[in-house]
Parts: sequence; C-alpha cells; structure tokens
Amino acid sequence: MSEPTFESAPNLGEIPHVSVLIKETVAFLNCRQAGTYVDATLGYGGHSEAILNSNDGNRVVGIDADSAAIFHSVERLKKFGNRFTTLHANFAEIGELITQPVEGIVADLGVSSRQLDDPKRGFSFRFDAPLDMRMNPEPETETAAELLERLGEEELANVIYEFGEERASRRIARFIVEKRKKGEPIKTTFELADLVSRAVRTKGREKIHPATKTFQALRIAVNDELGSLRKFLDSAIELLKPQGRLVIITFHSVEDRIVKRAFEKYSGKCMCPPRLPICVCGAKKLVNVLTKKPTRPSEEEMNENYRSRSAKLRAIEKVVTA
Repeated sequence: MSEPTFESAPNLGEIPHVSVLIKETVAFLNCRQAGTYVDATLGYGGHSEAILNSNDGNRVVGIDADSAAIFHSVERLKKFGNRFTTLHANFAEIGELITQPVEGIVADLGVSSRQLDDPKRGFSFRFDAPLDMRMNPEPETETAAELLERLGEEELANVIYEFGEERASRRIARFIVEKRKKGEPIKTTFELADLVSRAVRTKGREKIHPATKTFQALRIAVNDELGSLRKFLDSAIELLKPQGRLVIITFHSVEDRIVKRAFEKYSGKCMCPPRLPICVCGAKKLVNVLTKKPTRPSEEEMNENYRSRSAKLRAIEKVVTA
C-alpha cells in the first residue's frame, strides 16, 4: 500500500507551531473524508485544529490528562463550536471513553513544549523547580522527587536504564541513594541535573545535556507512559472503523519500538520464537501498515523547531473484514 503524498495535503492555515508533523498526520489520517477523529493526546490542539480545518464535516474529540492543556485548547478551538469536544483523562482510557467507531485516531506522545517551558511543572532542567513531572498534577499521585525517595538503588538503576537508555544508570542511582542516606533527598530539577552531571562525568563534547536521559526516564516512570501506551494501542485498534487510520508520533526509541512491534503484531506477523514448528501466538491480520519506515520531519521543520528532530511517525489502516 502506497504512502500518502504530503505535498497534496490541505492548506492548514497559520497554526501556532506546537505540534509536529501536522501535514503528515493529516495526510495519513485521510482527513479529507468527513468523520469523527480522536486526538488522544490533545496537548494545545495543533493536530485537532488541522483535522478540523481539513474538512468542514469533521468532528474531533480531544483527550488529555493535563487540565491546563484542555483549557488552552478549548480557548484556541472554540471557533469550531460543537465540532470539537474534550475529555479530561489519560489516553489509555480511550476504550472506555469512546463508545462509537471512528474514522481516525492520532497520538502525539511525550511532553509538550509548553509543559517543558512551564517552570512550575518540573519537567526541564532549564529551570530550578520542584521535581514534579506529573502530566496530571491534580490527584495525589507520586512526583518524581517522591519516586527518587522510594525506590531502591537497583530499582532506580533499572528505571534509568530501561526508560532512558542511560549507560551510566548504576552510577547515577548510586549517587542518588548516597545523597539520600546523608539526609539530602533530591527535591529540585537543578539538584538532579547537577548530580547526574557529576555522576556521568562527561568530557564536554556531548550534543545533549548529560541529565537528558535520566529526566526522560523519570518522566516515563512517574506517568507510566509505556504501560499507558500498550493499553491505548490495543483499545485504539478496536475503535477504528474499517479503513480507519491510526497515527502515532514518538520521540524516543523505547516508545517507537513498542509501536513498531504492536503494528507488526496487528498486521498478522507471527510473534512466536523462531524455533517453534507452528504458530501459537494466534497472529491475525487486523491492519495494513502504511509506513514501512517511520516518517520523519522535513529539514525545514527541524530547522524551525529543534524539538521535532527526534519525532517519528508510524501509521496503520484497519482492514475491511468479510
């Protein structure tokens, strides 16, 4: 199955540059076809606005765990009236929230630019702030600082290695625990960034800050992002109409591997160990994969928005069953 032509995507007008791969998302979702679409990670409404602009008959349901994001997106998209509605929830709950099949679903994973740029949220080491990192800060859920106090050294090392792919994870975990034993638990973003920088012992030639991977790992752990992603993927397939499309945008390799393997599984690829004489995994073709390789931002987009440089888009289309 051929991939859509991005040059032919509809004119989206002047959209504040928050979301990435907007034209590509609209093209893969085939949004010229009027219908109901779900923006499962609403953020500040960039993808939703593009979908609504692409056809006057389109409706969008936006889901987000961050009440601040919902507030701003509602204000931004109020011009579309009742064509745009929101739900305050984690995207993993999409199966319980959406009760009717839809034409398309998009999920733009990870933390938004506005969340990173808000000093109070504790996502970024560019600001000295309480180490929070919760996507939904309202309920009494565990912050990143509380996670660092609770986990043992081995657990911390595993989190930092598995979710951040940080080679120095054991040394970083040891530094954290040693500081904690001295009665000096890490409470702020600057404290953590400084500790990681000392633990990693960089030589000054790295392209990214030495704390980047550790911050990523803690954010994923605090919000159970990978568990939510797996649950979302299973539910999203069920919600699509025949020929409905699912588009996922990831920003790091851990997420991208989960999406790639899930799409392979849904496309009917056997997931059994190669030595088994027969398939026992029950592989069944539910979708066609539209992206043999992930679609990346153009050079122009990466130059305009450096945060888009790691984005990867994968898309599937639900098959028509007899």
